[in-house]
Amino acid sequence: MTTTTEPIVDVTPEELRRLLDAQRAAHARDPIPDAATRRDRIDRLVAAVLEHRDELAEALDADYGGRPVTTSLEVDILGALQSIAHTREHLESWMAPTEVPAAMGGAIPAFVQNRPKGVVGVIGPWNFPLVLVFLPAVEALAAGNRVMIKFSDMTPRTGAVFARAVATRMSPEEVVVVTGGLQTAAAFSSLRFDHLFFTGSPKVGRLVAAAAGRNLVPVTLELGGKNPAIVAPDADVAEAAARIAAARLFNNGQVCLSPDYAFVPESSRDVFVDAYRAAVLTHFPTFADNPDVVSIINDANYARVTGLVEDAKSRGATEVVIVPEEEKGRVPDPDSRRVPPTLLLDTPAEAEINAEEIFGPVLVVHTYSDVDEAIAYVAAGEHPLASYWYGGDTDDFQRFLVKTTSGGVSRNDFGLAYGNDALPFGGVGMSGSGAYHGKAGFDTFSHQRPVASHDLPSGLAGALVPPLAPERVEAVAAAAAAAAAEVTARLRGSNGHGRP
Repeated sequence: MTTTTEPIVDVTPEELRRLLDAQRAAHARDPIPDAATRRDRIDRLVAAVLEHRDELAEALDADYGGRPVTTSLEVDILGALQSIAHTREHLESWMAPTEVPAAMGGAIPAFVQNRPKGVVGVIGPWNFPLVLVFLPAVEALAAGNRVMIKFSDMTPRTGAVFARAVATRMSPEEVVVVTGGLQTAAAFSSLRFDHLFFTGSPKVGRLVAAAAGRNLVPVTLELGGKNPAIVAPDADVAEAAARIAAARLFNNGQVCLSPDYAFVPESSRDVFVDAYRAAVLTHFPTFADNPDVVSIINDANYARVTGLVEDAKSRGATEVVIVPEEEKGRVPDPDSRRVPPTLLLDTPAEAEINAEEIFGPVLVVHTYSDVDEAIAYVAAGEHPLASYWYGGDTDDFQRFLVKTTSGGVSRNDFGLAYGNDALPFGGVGMSGSGAYHGKAGFDTFSHQRPVASHDLPSGLAGALVPPLAPERVEAVAAAAAAAAAEVTARLRGSNGHGRP
């Protein structure tokens, strides 16, 4: 399904710098806005989105070439409201200076000032193009910043509507939305923001981080990865399969939190496959013409997903396509960009799908005879954004928590670690750096500035500057020797040999 739209018009680097300069000047006039101002900005941005909700949902449907309006309303528009309410509720307490213990027996009191960084850039993805710029923008506003948003060029209709909507409620000195293609994205990434926030693929994330690094701009990267789902020996395999199927089918698999592969006990593979198939057909009793199916975003990604499946099959994997029998000749379909729910069994290690994030309704199923095999497999790979464990809070699960690393862990369901606003959300290594959501987002977009003072009769630096009295030289040497003796004794007590 190739759709047409208005040509993408790039914004010049000069215009981007003008917008940045205007926001920076506005920030200088009010560097630490009060809570009422911050809430007003948040409420106006939320109002801009809600007042244009139907137009935005229709634009998302058009950009995808098929995406249920209800899905867009529920996830991309309403999905941020609970987190925003949490931020509004706690704003004053987060803004307040943080008291810390005084140094030198109380002689040097200190506190941490939570102040805005200044102007924040937000670069969004295409899979949830609205909520994944809307929410970080709100958290940046909560921290007292100005915000420039670069909307995804792969959803141009939605970007045009969003830019118009924001302009009805926000001054461009507060929040401005920029649309455009790769040229604009490159120029945007090269601006001297006070913080740059990016959601997208590791491939593009590298480019964004490199561009920002040339200006020493701090960056938060929200990426993705090969998210595992381990079905533990004690799990209800059929129930786990049904929940994993729903997680894989959400937005037709175009979700950075979706499981990419599952490990199931060898003896339970057929049970898992049958239950997964039953769950898919419950959600989608028809597929080829079902209006509830989300299309793959564009032709390039359709070709990429189907190419990964074909590569795996060519290397010996078994494909299980889950649609009604009468539709098996109709999907996958390049015209509608509908890739059917698919399982891949017996996939060899060298298949490309084992290394590349799928971003489609395809799940690779591995088996294990000992769950430690699955844990070791996850531990050996790049750190994913999310890990899933289906089963009890057992010794196996605790061992999984110790031996593997991921952005977050959810046990027995999809995205649990994402949905709690008291938890930081972010990746690690290949799946990202930094975090947001709630207090974590406020902290990400704030500078924690330490402030210390004293009213002592003499300055501290003078004691460090020559000439040094002989007794001071002796005291320093004695203190160093005592510290060395203490740590050496501690090491001997811990292993009996004093070895490092």
